[in-house]
Order: sequence, then structure tokens, then C-alpha cells
Amino acid sequence: MSNATPPGWYPDTAAPGCERWWDGTAWTAHTRPYATAQPYSPALPASPAGSGGGSGGSGGRIIAMVVAGAVVVGAAVTGAVLLGRDDDAKRPEARSSTAPPADTATHDGPGSPSPDASADDDSDPAVLVDQLNGITLPVPEGWERPESTVEQVLTMRTARSYSCPGSSADFCYHGTVTTRTPNAMDADTAERLARDDIAEAADAAYEKNAVGTRIHGGIMSHKQLAAASVSVAGRTGYLVRWRVVTGKGPGGYVQSLAFPSSVGSESLVVVRYAFDAGPDGPPLSLMDTLTKGIRPIGDSATSGGVGSSVAP
Repeated sequence: MSNATPPGWYPDTAAPGCERWWDGTAWTAHTRPYATAQPYSPALPASPAGSGGGSGGSGGRIIAMVVAGAVVVGAAVTGAVLLGRDDDAKRPEARSSTAPPADTATHDGPGSPSPDASADDDSDPAVLVDQLNGITLPVPEGWERPESTVEQVLTMRTARSYSCPGSSADFCYHGTVTTRTPNAMDADTAERLARDDIAEAADAAYEKNAVGTRIHGGIMSHKQLAAASVSVAGRTGYLVRWRVVTGKGPGGYVQSLAFPSSVGSESLVVVRYAFDAGPDGPPLSLMDTLTKGIRPIGDSATSGGVGSSVAP
């Protein structure tokens, strides 16, 4: 419909202090901390006929009063939101002319994550929580969830680092798993997305780091080990796995797994795996174990037999 609410970030009434992404037709699992409100500037009414049209006429005075009122209201809303960030204060409900209808602002529908369950998952050090895509992954023993990384992506990795074989000034990790949200220009099927993503995943892990250093001496060659449909938390996804040979060091194994999220608008998700080869790297079977442990936020168990082939 022409008057449908456009996609965008809107206040999440079920999670104070957060905004949730409306994709134009439904609420998704994508959330983020509540942003500072911007002053609301409504469209100014046209000057009444015969008012003179000049800045000194009654029309000019009306416009000046409307603009001044909008600035005062905007400043008041901004201050109220900042005060609402206090843990002991209730965040005021922001109103917007583009906000979704009240009867759609619910998160109790099928597949919608429970705010309390999300908070419990996020506080568990044994679980990596991807709020944006509505999934969780188990953190293996001996792995960690770093609070921040150079690449600014959600990551878990082996706790122990080592000097990179191609740059002793850099630190590398024997195992890394990251999640990625595809953009509008990416493929729209799990298979095409996984096939498109694997080369980029390999480059990110073994070609160059975020600042352009060839920390493994670069990728010399690769061999595809697997390309197959898999079930991920009851959804049909697709994985592609490569063995890469690097200029320095033992090289490694890289996998791109793409699948639809089981919550919200069920948009595609990509999980990347990078395991060093050789005795110091994690066992390759851990990729399947981690994939099998993927869950929607708030779910402790799902059907699906993740990691097993799905019949065409």
C-alpha cells in the first residue's frame, strides 16, 4: 500500500533501550541500542491566502512560531531520551509520524525472540549471541568471545594466540568463527550466497588482515572439499568448504555457511569458519559440531540434525 510504514529502526517496546528493524512488512530479529532522538521537524503548513506572504505578515509569524515550537519540542525529547537511559528510570516511548501501527508492535508472534531469553543467552560466556540475526552458537572449551576485534564483526576464537607466520608483529589464532549479515547486493539464496562468500572468507582469514598485511604469506592455492545442503536449526542452508595453502605456515580450512534465520523476516545469515591446518589447529569435525549447535535466540533445542545432508 502507498501508506505502508517504510523499513527502518523503530523503538522496541518489548526491550527498553533498544530499537528493532521493521523490514516494511514485519518485525525482524535485528536490534540495536536506542539512538539519541533527533529533533522532529514536521512539514510546515502553507501560508493562508491573503496573508501577504512576507516574513513580516501573519503567515511569516505562524511559520516562525511553528519552527520555534519544533526546536523546543525536539530539545525536550532529546533530553528525555538521554535521561531515560538511566537504569532506574523508565524510557519514554518515542513517537514518530513513521512509526508502525500500535497493533503491529508486538514480539509475541511465532519465532519472535523473548527479550528475557535474549538477555540470559547474552550473559552466558559459553554462548555467542548474534542479536542482529537472531541466532546463538556454542563457544567451545578453550575458546573466547572477544569484546572487540579489528574487523568489527561478531567473533569467537581460540583463546591462545601465536605470532603470525608472515608477520611476527601480528597475532593469529588457530580457530576463528564469525557471523555476517548479507547486504542487499548479495545473493538471495543460501547456495549462491555460500558460493559467493567462500573466496572472501578465505581472503579475510589467510590472504590479508584488515590493514593489508599478508600475515600468512598470502594464499597460494585452494581446493574445494565440500559443497552441500545442510539443515540449520530446521532451515535448509548451504555450505562450501575449502582447504587453502598459504605462502607461510600450515595454511588452513575455510567454510562459508549460509542459511535463513528462523526469526523475523527469515533473512539470510552467513557464518564463516577458519581453522588452521596441522596439529595445532582445531579438529575439522568441530566445524560440524558448531554448526549443529546453532540455535534461534531463546531456544535451547531445535530439530533439524544440523550438519547432515538434506535431500534435494
